[in-house]
Amino acid sequence: MPKINGNEIRSGNVLEHNDGLWAAVKVEHVKPGKGGAFAQVELRNLRNGSKLNERFRSADKVERVRLEQKDQQFLYENDGMLVFMDTDTYEQIELPVEILGDRRPFLQDGMTIQVEFHEAEALSASLAQKVVCKIVETEPVVKGQTAANSFKPAVLDNGIKVMVPPFVGQDENIVVNTETAEYVERA
Repeated sequence: MPKINGNEIRSGNVLEHNDGLWAAVKVEHVKPGKGGAFAQVELRNLRNGSKLNERFRSADKVERVRLEQKDQQFLYENDGMLVFMDTDTYEQIELPVEILGDRRPFLQDGMTIQVEFHEAEALSASLAQKVVCKIVETEPVVKGQTAANSFKPAVLDNGIKVMVPPFVGQDENIVVNTETAEYVERA
């Protein structure tokens, strides 16, 4: 693995530091009036999510880690574990439900997600930014209710509540942003 200087750290870099894998969340280069310049780096542990603030001088060397990204197809859920299949090798892996966090309800049967691996350990998983969901419950369309920026609540087939425009009705398919859980457009 390549070693980089402390002043070469960028946001999004994955570093091996203090016997753990850390993602650089925020990097700020500081040049104080007295003393040498340094990089103030906010790090997030990829294994347990803890945060850490570190200072790296340009002479400090840190190990930069490259994560391998693989497409995995969702098969089913079993006892709090999600079972995925590698789309190239047909090898199956199990990942804890917590790896998706609050985006878990948007995971649908057969959906392909991207999983980041370090050696054989899965560290993170990301869904597609937009998914199609069906509205199972919402208020009926009221004629004349076309005021700008008026939204009404709707419940999706996965149980998530979103705000939708008044023209969207029950049993319609809509596109939802998985990161913000917001309505994007009709499907």
